[in-house]
Amino acid sequence: MTDRNALDTLQRYGIHPSVQRIAIMDYLLKHCTHPTVDEVYVALGKDIPTLSKTTVYNTLRLFAEHGAAQMLTIDEKKVCFDGTVTPHAHFMCKRCGRLMDVQLPGCFQECQPVGADFIVEETHLYYKGICNSCAAKANA
Repeated sequence: MTDRNALDTLQRYGIHPSVQRIAIMDYLLKHCTHPTVDEVYVALGKDIPTLSKTTVYNTLRLFAEHGAAQMLTIDEKKVCFDGTVTPHAHFMCKRCGRLMDVQLPGCFQECQPVGADFIVEETHLYYKGICNSCAAKANA
């Protein structure tokens, strides 16, 4: 992926591009690690010395509000962001804290609450448990 993909993504979601917004979106698209505001700030601060943590926070919130990123609150101690906006779930390991994408069957994507008279715009599905790596270490 290049900065062009980041620019295209911003434009597709109606977000006015700036150097900082392009860099932050580019980071989200290239790093599927569900970064926090601090992680994005530290990673980009070296190349963009004028970048502030407040700008990163506000930009990531803007992305989430426009649907260009997901704001994840699976961990009550920190908010993470995901540049993958296609429907999927997340799994958080309670031992190592790693956050992973979980693919869902197609039927989940079309599900609407039964008898609901509203339009669902967002769905978040979180799983918590022990990842395979931590389980293997415990059994070793």
